[in-house]
Amino acid sequence: MTDYEILLIKRSKKGDTDSFEELISNYQLNAYNIAFRMLGNQEDAKDCTQDALIKVYKSIGKFKGNSSFSTWLYRIVTNTCKDFIRKKKEVLYLDNDIKGEEGNIKRELRDEGDTPETVLEKSELKEVLTQAISELNEDHREVIVLRDINGYSYDEIAEILNCSHGTVKSRINRGRKALKEVLLKKYTFKGLWKEGYNEL
Repeated sequence: MTDYEILLIKRSKKGDTDSFEELISNYQLNAYNIAFRMLGNQEDAKDCTQDALIKVYKSIGKFKGNSSFSTWLYRIVTNTCKDFIRKKKEVLYLDNDIKGEEGNIKRELRDEGDTPETVLEKSELKEVLTQAISELNEDHREVIVLRDINGYSYDEIAEILNCSHGTVKSRINRGRKALKEVLLKKYTFKGLWKEGYNEL
């Protein structure tokens, strides 16, 4: 954490809302990103992100600085999403698209040189992966989202989920194995396995 961020945290603990808003401004989009990819629904993600940030504000006095502020915040976001999933008890779908405040969609799959056929194949692959990930259990889904979609390190995931490095590694390995099984069982006939997720 920077000295300025530490200052904002101290001011936020004293009830300075302007400092708190400035403090979380750099993390709001990432928080929404995690929520959206775990829940697969924009409105649910917005609600969970807002709920999580309210929890952060109310409990910031308990933040001791043992981890980075961002890790602590993302842990609250993840736990809020897990609570939401448990309450809803329904199949949730993931999506890699993030719609920003100005309506722009962040899409990682398409390159400038893609042909219409390639775009179609990649779109179909993304849909298949989205559906397959949604079929994983909660523990496996969250580590796949954090590691393979968001790109967090093992140590970062361990801090976010408040568990050991070994637990994270084990869950990721099992999650990837479970994801392979889903893809092999249901989607190999589409011809997408070899190109798409064979590296896992």
